[in-house]
Amino acid sequence: MNIIEVLAKELNIKIEQVEKTVALIDEGNTIPFIARYRKEVTGSLDDNVLRDLDDRLKYLRSIEKRKNEVRELIIAQEKMTPAIETAIEDAKTLTEVDDIYRPFRPKRKTRASVAKEKGLEPLAMIILEQKEVYKPSIEEIAQTFVNEELGVNTADEALSGASDIIAELVSDNAEYRKEIRRITFEYGMLISEGTKEEDSVYSQYYEYSEQLYKIPPHRILAINRGEKEEFLKVKMEISNDLILNYLYYQLIATNDSEARKYVIKAVIDAYERLIAPSVEREIRNDLFDTAGEGAIKLFADNLKHLLMQTPLKGKTVLGFDPGYRTGCKLGVVDKTGKVVDTAVVYPTKPQEKIAESEEIIKKLIRRHGINIIAIGNGTASKESEIFIANLLKKIPEEVKYIVVSEAGASVYSASKLGADEFPDFDVTQRSAVSIARRLQDPLAELVKIDPKSIGVGQYQHDMKPARLDGALTGVVEDCVNSVGVDLNTASHSLLSYISGINATVAKNIVKFREENGEFKSRTQLLKVPKIGNKAYEQCAGFLRVSGSSEILDNTGVHPESYDVARKLLKKYEFTENDVRSGGLGSLTSKIKSDNLQKICDELSVGEPTLLDIVAELEKPGRDVRDTLPPPILRDDILNIEDLKPDMMLVGTVRNVIDFGAFVDISVHQDGLVHISEISEKYIKHPSEVLSVGDIVNVRVLSVDIKKKRIALSMKPKKQ
Repeated sequence: MNIIEVLAKELNIKIEQVEKTVALIDEGNTIPFIARYRKEVTGSLDDNVLRDLDDRLKYLRSIEKRKNEVRELIIAQEKMTPAIETAIEDAKTLTEVDDIYRPFRPKRKTRASVAKEKGLEPLAMIILEQKEVYKPSIEEIAQTFVNEELGVNTADEALSGASDIIAELVSDNAEYRKEIRRITFEYGMLISEGTKEEDSVYSQYYEYSEQLYKIPPHRILAINRGEKEEFLKVKMEISNDLILNYLYYQLIATNDSEARKYVIKAVIDAYERLIAPSVEREIRNDLFDTAGEGAIKLFADNLKHLLMQTPLKGKTVLGFDPGYRTGCKLGVVDKTGKVVDTAVVYPTKPQEKIAESEEIIKKLIRRHGINIIAIGNGTASKESEIFIANLLKKIPEEVKYIVVSEAGASVYSASKLGADEFPDFDVTQRSAVSIARRLQDPLAELVKIDPKSIGVGQYQHDMKPARLDGALTGVVEDCVNSVGVDLNTASHSLLSYISGINATVAKNIVKFREENGEFKSRTQLLKVPKIGNKAYEQCAGFLRVSGSSEILDNTGVHPESYDVARKLLKKYEFTENDVRSGGLGSLTSKIKSDNLQKICDELSVGEPTLLDIVAELEKPGRDVRDTLPPPILRDDILNIEDLKPDMMLVGTVRNVIDFGAFVDISVHQDGLVHISEISEKYIKHPSEVLSVGDIVNVRVLSVDIKKKRIALSMKPKKQ
């Protein structure tokens, strides 16, 4: 298998692009670095394609590694043939490779191995010959294999043992297994039955059946979980005749042989006892793996949009962590993210000290100039929202509120990281601060939390942990590096996601900063322990030093391109002060009016890099998230009881799943826009139209107050 050619075909890119990208990966370059600073080499492949290429490269290399292992094992047994070598070379999956090795794998004790030990393999071969005439008869031949010392007491026992050997030979045939998997997947059914009479989220699968190839991924994941939680009994069904007729065609040489009945018996046994259970496991595993990969990609896409939501800069925020018995914890965070005050109020049951709580919050608003109150959406959230909405009507200050997803806040609060950051706070105080900060800068705060705990995905706890962690870590890396971080203010959590920087180096950077004061330039990074030239090359372009005397240190221009940037400024008679003051608005138009390729040749730089440099010079220190719509702020309350069919509302997409999207319409319970209600045009998946964080107009279809279900539509009402 030519891995380069396979990757080029699968990803629909040029072989040259794959070759050069693989070389960059093998040299130890990170995906963010390659995506941002090696565009000329890769042909401007974006980070999504590069991640897919990297994942597939690892998988295909694992297949090649397994092929080599299997070759060596078969050669060691002196059983390698040209046909087996060709089959190994042509195998495209690990399952196919393992099927080829199956006959040569050292086996635990089986019925067939026991029969072989009894000397019955020659009898099995005689039966498989399927001669038209046996003289003496097969039964008489079997009698010659009777050997009480070996445990063969009768001719029937000899024939039974020979059948076991034939059954295993059939089961071990890689070609048969591959075709049986295909037939089963194409014509088989998945059937689930309820094991309990009680109502549950799996009720729709209590009497369910569907063709295997038609089942959508989210149903596979739901059924698997229902089975795991013992609400469902699941099996696969297919007409045995389909499989057996295929095997008969492959194995029955003639209808006239007296051996035919023994071969048929062995084939049926091979399928029912050995092949069918194995194929069912393999197909269900494949279905789960495919569904899991889809769920992971969806989770990753949702996570990316969540992390890249617009930060609310320059706002003082009061984080409000709702609660009942222990009260509501408050944390005031100033415009820079610094915690300036904390408090506890008791506006909810059982104490309901509403007047006292109002006075405490009024004083905090006046003392700190609070602009926004961020309310966590957990326990007592609705009561807290009503309390805050009523309070805001009574004060002259212009203060808004927003209900913020607190998914993962408790995980952070109880973590070592949370304890290290706020050693004097209890877990609920840390949670209040986290709620406030994730509104100010979602990316900087959410990187402190295990991505699996953030709550944007489906069935994430069922996924393979290593695969899920790898995918989500890649998303966080891409987001952090696309935004860039301030070298003098970033936490070690944020720094650890920067290209070329691991957790140890991130802590070294913070320690160096604490001991030596703020970084004055990017080059100072080389003084940090464990940052060598390679690490510096990978990370420098993503780190900003706003106070540096070198203006380019506060841009995404990589140090390796500083000379090009200076020559460009000089060519068009701009100064560094022009960059600082944002006075390069005409640079793009000047370059476009000239010959772009000629300028690239003159400066010895590629076109993608030149355009990136220009974009950075025109907006030094820019935040790519600022172009996205800000979150919806409120000053009044809306209850689920207030909702009526056809009511039009503005909401925020909180989660995109296979069958629709959940939209926050500020009634504490997210509404579901089913995939059929997202667009008037046909779409295969909600992610074609919607992303987490999108602001959308929705229409109420129905409300079930008892079950707390809200059905929404994005389609106009039919007249």
